[in-house]
Amino acid sequence: MSDGLRLESQLCFALHAASRAMTRAYQPLLEELDITYPQYLVLLTLWEEDGARVSRIGQRLHLDSATLTPLLKRLEARGLIDRRRSSADERVVEVFLTAEGKRLRRKARDIPGAMFRKAGLSSAELSRLRGELQALTRKLLES
Repeated sequence: MSDGLRLESQLCFALHAASRAMTRAYQPLLEELDITYPQYLVLLTLWEEDGARVSRIGQRLHLDSATLTPLLKRLEARGLIDRRRSSADERVVEVFLTAEGKRLRRKARDIPGAMFRKAGLSSAELSRLRGELQALTRKLLES
C-alpha cells in the first residue's frame, strides 16, 4: 500500500482525532453547565456579540442554518437565549442572551484555564497551533 494512503499519514485523520479528543475533554466541564460542546460554541459567540444575527453566528462557527437552527431552539428552550425578528428587517433573526445565559458565562469562566491545563502545552505552543489551524481553515475555505 502506498504510504500516502495510510490512515496515520492523513492530516484529515489527525485533525479528526484531535477534534474528537478535544470535544471529549470538554465534556465533563460542560456537563456541569448542562450544555453540549456545540451549544458552548454558540454561547461563546453570543458572550462576545450579544444580539448577533443568526447568519453571523453561522458564519463565525462555520455552520449552516440546518445545523444551527436546532442548536438555537434547544438553547431557547433551556431559557438561555431569545430569538427575535429584527425591527429593521423582519427577515433577519437576532439572538440575545437571557439573564440566565449571561449568568452561565460567569459559571463558564474557568473552562479555558482547565482546558489549557489538560492540553499540557505552553501558551506559546497553543497560540502557534491555533494560528496554524486558523490559517489552514482559511486556505481550505478559499479553495
